[in-house]
Amino acid sequence: MEKHSGKNGNKYNMKTLIIGNEGYVGPHVVNRIKQYHSDCWIAGFDIGYFAHTITAQEFPELNIDVQYRGDVRNFPENLLKEFDSVIYLAAISNDPMGKEFEQVTYDVNHYSAILIAKAAKKVGVNHFVYASSCSVYGSADDKPRTENSDLNPLTAYAISKVSTEKALEPLAANNFIVTCLRFATACGFSPRLRLDLVLNDFVASALAVGKIEILSDGTPWRPLIHVQDMGCAIDWAINRGHDNAANFLVVNTGSNNWNYQIKDLALAVKDQFTSIDLSINEDAEPDKRSYQVDFSLFKKLAPDYAPRIDLEEAVKDISKGLKAIGFNDSNFRQSNLMRLNVLHAHIKNDRLNNKLEWQG
Repeated sequence: MEKHSGKNGNKYNMKTLIIGNEGYVGPHVVNRIKQYHSDCWIAGFDIGYFAHTITAQEFPELNIDVQYRGDVRNFPENLLKEFDSVIYLAAISNDPMGKEFEQVTYDVNHYSAILIAKAAKKVGVNHFVYASSCSVYGSADDKPRTENSDLNPLTAYAISKVSTEKALEPLAANNFIVTCLRFATACGFSPRLRLDLVLNDFVASALAVGKIEILSDGTPWRPLIHVQDMGCAIDWAINRGHDNAANFLVVNTGSNNWNYQIKDLALAVKDQFTSIDLSINEDAEPDKRSYQVDFSLFKKLAPDYAPRIDLEEAVKDISKGLKAIGFNDSNFRQSNLMRLNVLHAHIKNDRLNNKLEWQG
């Protein structure tokens, strides 16, 4: 592989572009790649919605070699030249945002991803990694779903992921390896923390409020994965060869040990805190988004990259991180640690329009 000159004149064996790097997952992907591949040059491309929501003592992009700012809906295709791999993390990233900004969700999560993948293939990029989601299974809690199971996406977010997977498949070739990682629900502390994720929410509530309230009946199933393990999986995907799997691969990414009902997650948090209350609305209608997932294929293909962090460690990690930043906000669901709140603030202050485009 051709070596590329770095900003200090060093030689690099690989150049990677992370699209959507200034979010919850991006900093862990950068840290993972830099830690294990010192010869990798990394560029980031991000629109910057959440760039200011830093929950770390150091700026998360210190390990990035160059940072580009822009909108994937108007992506400069010439930027792709000379990159060996492209990681597509950009997304309107949860169901509440997808419901309110449905068209933007399709434009960012699907249409832009496909256009960029086509351009990447054209200029000679070797690997394209797409961050998909196990939410594509929707309502499926009778047995763990494999990659060949029927899909039942229930939200705009999940539908956008299914559509993108299908559109990426015909692009794959011997010189363009495409990997769609169907991630379990993310959790864990991050330099750009999100508290609109179930386990993160429970730990924050235990710390700041002293109680956990489950608004549903607690029975829905969710598979989880720690954000650090997501970084490991992406590292595997940008380096996998033809002998590891097909040119196009969709793989459930998580651990069979991490299929939990919502109430079990709450109980695991309660076990690590003293004197907190737990309430479950047992009379509530069950959440239709309930699915168990079989992650055997990922463990088979990438045994050295399989998730290492378990539920107990994850709870401790979130708690430790929140304590380190002095977290004690009992109204955190109205804070900028909830992604939808950040978008609303941008719109209210005329920084973004209703299409989530920067103004001025």
